Amino acid sequence: MPDASDVPTAWPGLDLDRLRRHLDRERPGLAAGPLTAELVHGGRSNLTYRVADGARTWIVRRPPLGHVLATAHDMAREYRVISALAATPVPVPRGELLCEDPEVLGAPFYVMEDVPGTPYRGEEQLRAIGPERTRAAVETLVDTLVELHAVDPVAVGLAGFGRPEGYLERQLRRWGGQLDASRSRELPGIDALHAALVRRLPDSPAPTVVHGDYRLDNVLIDDAGRLTAVLDWEMSTLGDPLTDLGLLVMYSGQRGPELLSATAAGGAPGHPDTGEIVHRYAEQSGRDVSAVGWYTAFACFKLAVIAEGIHYRWTLGQTVGEGFDRIGAAVPGIVRRGLATLGEDGGHLAGERGDDQYRED
Repeated sequence: MPDASDVPTAWPGLDLDRLRRHLDRERPGLAAGPLTAELVHGGRSNLTYRVADGARTWIVRRPPLGHVLATAHDMAREYRVISALAATPVPVPRGELLCEDPEVLGAPFYVMEDVPGTPYRGEEQLRAIGPERTRAAVETLVDTLVELHAVDPVAVGLAGFGRPEGYLERQLRRWGGQLDASRSRELPGIDALHAALVRRLPDSPAPTVVHGDYRLDNVLIDDAGRLTAVLDWEMSTLGDPLTDLGLLVMYSGQRGPELLSATAAGGAPGHPDTGEIVHRYAEQSGRDVSAVGWYTAFACFKLAVIAEGIHYRWTLGQTVGEGFDRIGAAVPGIVRRGLATLGEDGGHLAGERGDDQYRED
C-alpha cells in the first residue's frame, strides 16, 4: 500500500462529514460504516488522503491549501485521464467520483480506487528490496512509459485533451509564468536556465499522451514486482513524449543531498543508469532520443519551479505534512544541474554514460 502513517481523522481540506454526505448523495452504497482518514505522505503538490469505512478504502485527491498556481492542480483533468486509460495496457486506479463543487471540501476533488503497491521514494527503500528487484522495477517503469506513449488518444476519447502544436514553447512560457507567481527570493541561474532552454528548443516528435511528472515514486509496485498503477496525472496532456523521458532521466540521475532526497533513488544498487534507461526507451519506442539533454535540463527547470512553489506555500504556512521546510534548500542544486546539463558538450549528462547516440548535436 502507499506509504501512510496513523494520523488524526480530521485534516485541513478534508471534512469527513461533508464528504460522507456527498458520497451518499452521488454514490449511494459506496461507503458503509463511519469514515476515517489518514494523510498519504510523500506528495508535495496535491493533498492525498486514504479514506476508510471499516471495510474498504479509497483515495481522495484535492488541491493544496492556498497559493494554487493558475492551470495547476486540475482535478477534473486527472479524473478524465485515468478514466480514459482504464481500458488500455497502462495501469491506473479506477475512478469512483469527481466533484467539481468547491462547497463540499473547499476545492474540487475526486475519489479513486486504493490500489495495492509501494511508491519507492528513495535509495533506502530500494536497498531493502535488493538490486534485482530494483532493476526490474525501473525497467518496468520504462516499459510502462513506452506503453503510455503508444496509446491512441483518439481511440480512448482524449482527442481534445491538449494542443500538441507549439507544446514546448507553451510549456516554457507556462513554467516561466509559474516561476514568476512563486518568486519570493533570489534564485541565481534560474532565469539563465530558462533563457538557454528557449534558445535551444528542439523539434518535437509526433504527440502522445504525456504524463507530465513520470517517476518511480509516482507509480505503485507490488510485492511480485508488478507495476499496479500510475498515479498523479495532474500535469497530463497531449504533447511531446520526450518531456516524460527527460523527467525520468533527471530523477533517475539524482545524487546527494543537494536535490530532493525523497526522489533521489538513482544510486541504489541495481538501479539502471540513465544511459540504460534512455536506450531501453529508444529501443522499444523507436523514437529519436538524440535531444535527451535538452529534455533533461527542461525537467530540472520544471522541478525547480515546482519546488519553489512548494517552498513559497511553506513560508506562508499553507502546507500539510512533514519535510516541507527542506524543499527550498534543494532548489539551487536543481538549477545548477539544469545549467550543467545544457553546458555539457552537446547535452551530455554529467557523470553518466555518454553514448554518442544520446548526444544532442
